[in-house]
Amino acid sequence: MNRPARTPVLLRPMTLDDCAAVAEVRVRGWRFAYAGLMPRAYLDAMSADRDAERRRELFGRSEEYVAERAGRVIGWGCHGPCRDTDVPPGEGELYALYVDPAQLSTGVGRALLETCLAGSLAAGRPVMRLWVVEGNARARRFYERAGFVADGAREPYEVGGASVPELRYRRGPAAT
Repeated sequence: MNRPARTPVLLRPMTLDDCAAVAEVRVRGWRFAYAGLMPRAYLDAMSADRDAERRRELFGRSEEYVAERAGRVIGWGCHGPCRDTDVPPGEGELYALYVDPAQLSTGVGRALLETCLAGSLAAGRPVMRLWVVEGNARARRFYERAGFVADGAREPYEVGGASVPELRYRRGPAAT
C-alpha cells in the first residue's frame, strides 16, 4: 500500500505574527503532554489568547523557531543562555519545545531540536541544558535518544497549586 507523501516541513525563525499559532501549539501540547501530571483544572483553564499575549511580550528575548507544514505552524522551539546559576557560564538552555500532538513522531520535534542545538552552537554555547517534567516519560525518551543525559538536578515546579518535579538534562562536550 502506498502512503501519500507528507508535505515537507519548513523550519524558520519565528516572527511576531506567529505568536497566536505558537500559543495554540503550546496549549494543545501542554494539555496532551501533562494530562495526569498537572492539575486538570489548570490545564483546562489555559488560554491560547492569554498565551499569545505572553508570547508577544517575550518575543525577541530568545532565539525562537517554528516548524510549518502546508502554511500552518505545527511546532515551536526556543533557546538561549542557560538561566541556572549552578552551571558553568556560557552554556545554553532549551527553554521550550512543543509540537502539535497530531504531528508527534513525524520528525518535527527532532528537526526543531536540531535547529535549536545548531543555533546554540553557533552562538558559542556547545553545551545545552533543559528541564523536563519527571513524569513525562515520552519527552524524557525523546531527549535521551537525542543524546541528553540527566545531570542530577531536580527541582519542584509549582503548577496550579501542585508541586510537579522537574529533572535537568545536559548535552554537549564533557566538562573539563
